[in-house]
Amino acid sequence: MDPWRYSTEGISIALRVTPRGGRDDIDGIETLANGRSVVKVRVRAIAEGGEANRAVTELLAKALGVPKARVKLLSGATSRLKQIAVDGDPKGLGETLRKLTAAGPNQETKD
Repeated sequence: MDPWRYSTEGISIALRVTPRGGRDDIDGIETLANGRSVVKVRVRAIAEGGEANRAVTELLAKALGVPKARVKLLSGATSRLKQIAVDGDPKGLGETLRKLTAAGPNQETKD
């Protein structure tokens, strides 16, 4: 099952974030112990003052090809598990996410 849900405005993505992860990247999909699927994301930023959250939204905006203003944190501001909303074409965003998560680390999100 995909770790994102479609809506009329875009998609909602379940993430597990690793702050101070050495690089900004999408590492694929992981299934948690409770059976829930999440997109694994790592960022260089530290988890203080919202820096990691900003880095996550910037990474997703860049990877999905949408303006930063279209990526919003829905929940999990102080947790590794986050819910992010991305406004845009749901089908196109879902297809892009599928490619990004299938590619594995450092393949689709490189500068």
